[in-house]
Amino acid sequence: MFAAPGVFVVLWASGFVGAKLGLSYAEPLTFLALRMAAAVFLLGVVTLATRPKWPSPQGLVHSVVTGSLLHGLYLGGVFVSIENGLSAGMIALVVSLQPVLTSTLANRWLGERVRALQWLGLVLGFAGVYLIVRDKATTGDATPFAWAAGVVALLGITVGTLYQKRFGGGIDWRPGLCIQYATAGLMFTLGAVGFETRVVHWTPQFVFAIGWLVLVLSFGAVWLLYFLIRRAAATRVVSLFYLTPPVTALMAWLLFNERLAPLALIGMAVCVAGVFLVNWKRKVT
Repeated sequence: MFAAPGVFVVLWASGFVGAKLGLSYAEPLTFLALRMAAAVFLLGVVTLATRPKWPSPQGLVHSVVTGSLLHGLYLGGVFVSIENGLSAGMIALVVSLQPVLTSTLANRWLGERVRALQWLGLVLGFAGVYLIVRDKATTGDATPFAWAAGVVALLGITVGTLYQKRFGGGIDWRPGLCIQYATAGLMFTLGAVGFETRVVHWTPQFVFAIGWLVLVLSFGAVWLLYFLIRRAAATRVVSLFYLTPPVTALMAWLLFNERLAPLALIGMAVCVAGVFLVNWKRKVT
């Protein structure tokens, strides 16, 4: 699928817009628990209707681990860090370290060779993200717990991506994702019961946000991420995350009339250049 990377970036970026809309009507862990419950229900229906092969006990464990890391710790960490004072721009900057960290670990854990030109692209991508979020990347009243949650989110998506590539490639996506979302949903439910009021304002906007995140993100974007992970090196796949901030910024400008600074436009161009370098393949002569 030639268009898969571009479609993935657009779908993934739209998740931040959906989250901004939904978080006005529910606390973060409550919001995420409801999202995962809806995703598990729909995946359960699809699984029962299509009857795919279920993973072995070992595959089930791998799905639980991936769900805990890639969905539980990453999403939970991002939302909790924002709830505790870290700006969306700053958490975006923290999480944008993922491609560099993933490439470092992939080099050692998966044996993937990262060329010098790709390292340059990764550095450029991070610089571009910084330029995009610079005006919004303030620490504000962030607590140490907010920073810790941000680091947890970074580690969760980094290790989760590598774990999925190494152990999840042979697991059918339908039962695999169902197990992953159920695991993350349990984590969010326990967190909401322990630390939140669980009050939800069921407005049309909130229902739309939940529906969008379930259908477009939990089904479309995550499926595409796993599709790309199976077919490409981890470094190439995660470099696409550098394109998420510029696409999200454009969506926020169109939908919420958020200001686009000239420096952010330069940052978008730098991000594109960085991703191009990471994914550029030399011709073998």
